[in-house]
Amino acid sequence: MDLDFLQLNYRRRIGALVWARRAVPLVALLALFLGTRRWGSVVAVIVFALLFSAVLKFLETSLRRQFIREARLPPFLIGKLCEAHPQLSRRDAELVLRGLRQFFMAHLRSDRKFVAMPSKVVDTAWHEFILHTQGYQNWCKAAFGGMLHHSPAEVLGRDARRNDGLRRTWYWACKEESIDPRKPARLPLLFALDIKFAIAGGFHYVPDCRAVERHIGSDSHCGTSFSDSSSDGGSAGDASGFGGSESSSSGDGGGSGDGGSSDGGGGCGGGCGGGGGD
Repeated sequence: MDLDFLQLNYRRRIGALVWARRAVPLVALLALFLGTRRWGSVVAVIVFALLFSAVLKFLETSLRRQFIREARLPPFLIGKLCEAHPQLSRRDAELVLRGLRQFFMAHLRSDRKFVAMPSKVVDTAWHEFILHTQGYQNWCKAAFGGMLHHSPAEVLGRDARRNDGLRRTWYWACKEESIDPRKPARLPLLFALDIKFAIAGGFHYVPDCRAVERHIGSDSHCGTSFSDSSSDGGSAGDASGFGGSESSSSGDGGGSGDGGSSDGGGGCGGGCGGGGGD
């Protein structure tokens, strides 16, 4: 199927579900106004409206996830990435765009809370996409229902809001690849790309803090620090709950939800997290 048509099809279906969900309360009120005033009937209409609205919301969220995984990103992003980082091949740039999809998925799965960007190279792709203003606005509307504004790539520090944004990104990127965010055996794709492609000024992560401790003076950051409040001064944000993500994940379905990782592939696997090129 043509990818542009696929994207348009998703957007139309998402739009239809949004409008249907908005119409449910109006239809329920109309039914109550025109129908019987019996208490049992009123309760039945209200319960049905709530259940139907919940089903529509579930379908809408599922379609938004599919859109993020499958809808085409602008082809020019490949060239922009290779221009900004000459060491990248076309295949490498495509992997970076899979990381961008994973970041978008983290924002959606966190109930559209603030998420922080952990990768310099993925941030390059995100920034270039934003410069394509109309296309980015259309993408955000279909994927999230509103704009996702840019924030620069960063690591844990003393800003509680930004720390929690990073924790949400880590938590949901791990969930997309069925990684335990508290005891990761490997890195999710989004956190592994800078070291994999030797990005200048990039952020280097390892799954476990013990790997950092073995290299005194290392500039690497460890995945397990996202659940450790001592890593950011002890008070900067919600470390124990990954910025509130753990309490909200029970209603999300856990794991990767509706099939596979957000990048449509097998994630980072064993090769991404250890650094080095292809």
